[in-house]
Amino acid sequence: MADMVITSALIKQLRDKTGVGLMDCKRALEATEGNVDAAIEHLRKKGAAIGQKRADRVTKEGVIITRVGDNATTGALVEINCETDFVARSEDFLCFANAVAAAVQEKQPDNVNAVNALVTSTGKTVADLQNDLLARVGEKVEVRRFAIFQTNNGLISSYTHLGNKIGVLVDIGGLSVDDANLGVGRDVAMQIAAMNPLVISRDQIDKNLIEREVEIYRTQARNENRPAAIVDKIAAGRLEKFYQEVSLLEQTFIKDSGMTVNDYLREGGVRSGQAVSVNRFHRFYLGEETTK
Repeated sequence: MADMVITSALIKQLRDKTGVGLMDCKRALEATEGNVDAAIEHLRKKGAAIGQKRADRVTKEGVIITRVGDNATTGALVEINCETDFVARSEDFLCFANAVAAAVQEKQPDNVNAVNALVTSTGKTVADLQNDLLARVGEKVEVRRFAIFQTNNGLISSYTHLGNKIGVLVDIGGLSVDDANLGVGRDVAMQIAAMNPLVISRDQIDKNLIEREVEIYRTQARNENRPAAIVDKIAAGRLEKFYQEVSLLEQTFIKDSGMTVNDYLREGGVRSGQAVSVNRFHRFYLGEETTK
């Protein structure tokens, strides 16, 4: 049997399931001809610790809070962590999180370390409020990260999803303030929250990522014993589906499966009398690992 190509995507899948190092995952997949379930069993037989949480993993509980200024030209997206879901849902914790997000949106600190010194609407600093909260809930609480948007050629829309587990800011042009807050802008932010696009349009996708995807699709076609003459055609078709999944404008609109997001923006432009465009967006998912 010809050696199976062990792709980076397959290695990542096994690593995500097991927490085992990349090279050990690669060797296990090579030993099991790319079968993830068999590779997990192989690792267990080798004595690898499967699914053990590393001490340096981020805390998974907490909330994502979005905050948009009154004129919709500034916005903040903040992740605040705690130890348990019980505390994350408490009124004390949510009041603290909202006070922090409001201070971040208004004062736009340079980094997370600067957040503690911000004076909130209560008159107390974030650090003081954090100490007060710690005394009440008895858990570690920390501001993990934030993103700030400020726009000169659009308006900021926001959306939170899944009980504040996902938050989105989107900078969108061609809308009124009302339509940014409650109409098209909110719908686009909701789309991003639910469907997690990588980019606004396909021309923003990294060429190396495209090349890797094409090679994966070619390998898939060969592994399916498709004729060599149509392998590239199959790969091209699957690449189009990939674009439709990761490009915001090409995604199927969640509120109407008969149109794309781009179609929906065109309709919004007809109503507003000017072209509606997405300038940028940012999405936080609670507890996700980041490269920053």
